[in-house]
Amino acid sequence: MRRLLLLFLLLQLPPAVAGAWAASPLLLEGAFSQGGLVQGRTDPAARVELDGRPVRVSPEGLFLIGFGRDAPAESTLRVTYPDGRVEQRLLQVAKRQYRIQRIDGLPKRKVVPEKRDLERIRKEAALARKARRRDDPRTDFASGFIWPAQGRISGVYGSQRILNGQPRRPHYGVDVAAPVGAPVRAPAAGLVTLAHPDMFFSGGTLILDHGHGLSSSFLHLSRILVKEGQRVRQGEVIAEVGATGRVTGAHLDWRMNLFTKRLDPQLLVAPMGEHKKVKASEKAAAGDVSDEPKG
Repeated sequence: MRRLLLLFLLLQLPPAVAGAWAASPLLLEGAFSQGGLVQGRTDPAARVELDGRPVRVSPEGLFLIGFGRDAPAESTLRVTYPDGRVEQRLLQVAKRQYRIQRIDGLPKRKVVPEKRDLERIRKEAALARKARRRDDPRTDFASGFIWPAQGRISGVYGSQRILNGQPRRPHYGVDVAAPVGAPVRAPAAGLVTLAHPDMFFSGGTLILDHGHGLSSSFLHLSRILVKEGQRVRQGEVIAEVGATGRVTGAHLDWRMNLFTKRLDPQLLVAPMGEHKKVKASEKAAAGDVSDEPKG
């Protein structure tokens, strides 16, 4: 439908302008905002760079670019075609306003880890970083994304966390409150790169790679039903909701990364339907307070 709309708009342009558009094989679609993911299509033989860093291009000409929570207002996309022609676009990245979420009553050790916990936390962080460094040519992301779980949204991307009165790192996922044992489905096809039964902060943790460095993480799981190295289909049940790790209630925390850039999963899916979003000042009744490993 979007391609048809683009074609319709192209036909309405003056011939000279339409010809210039047709000469450029570069198409971009997605959320040009902090936390957003953009999918591009260009000549498969082209070289693509975002802010000077190379971007993988698939044999079909697909590529991904993303913007982190605090991405600057502008980003430069440069495409060099096989004939030497260079196309450069200055991308405008919309700034977002983030909520503040206060969560009290947590065990002190889960807010300020003890020395004996630090080595475990470092090892788990390294496992997560390794899983997210994968750069496969697969394009499982091309089919789009669905919600991995159903329920009330109890936490949103980017919100600043105040835990037991102490400011902590922002939240980088979307929380879906659901009972322990509720199914977690693959939002898109992918490869399981991490399946850990119990991490200090995130409890049962699963990472699913969708290709080109794009991955989904699922935290606080009660059961993981797949193994590392396993390929899964979109919609396949891969785990069960839990209340493991640093949490205040049973829920799924779904996070997305483009390598080290943390993205907002809600920008990739249609509205779930009937759910009640938390107010900016509301304390999470079933929120995620995991300080998931960096990377």
